[in-house]
Amino acid sequence: MTRNYIERQETAFYVAGTRVPLDVIVHQYKNGAPVESIRHSFPTLTLEQIHGALAFYLANQAEVDAAMEETEVDWERFRATNPAPADIKRKLEKARQHLGDGR
Repeated sequence: MTRNYIERQETAFYVAGTRVPLDVIVHQYKNGAPVESIRHSFPTLTLEQIHGALAFYLANQAEVDAAMEETEVDWERFRATNPAPADIKRKLEKARQHLGDGR
């Protein structure tokens, strides 16, 4: 019996029946995260769903990579046309520095 672990919604792939995009799983996988670590990041997913998602990715790598690249281009375009307000950027930088100081 075959089970569909991934579904396409518009231009992106998602773990079937969830709101978890395949690309977040793929990014962790490409960064060397073990399946158990990915499961820890997404506790609503089962190990079966994660393995199924990775199997789908490996079987359809060119198509998934192209969709991920398209999404990244869309985000870059959005960021370029909708920059964060300067006061928000300052607050974020201050918070990062505060965290970096170990406080």
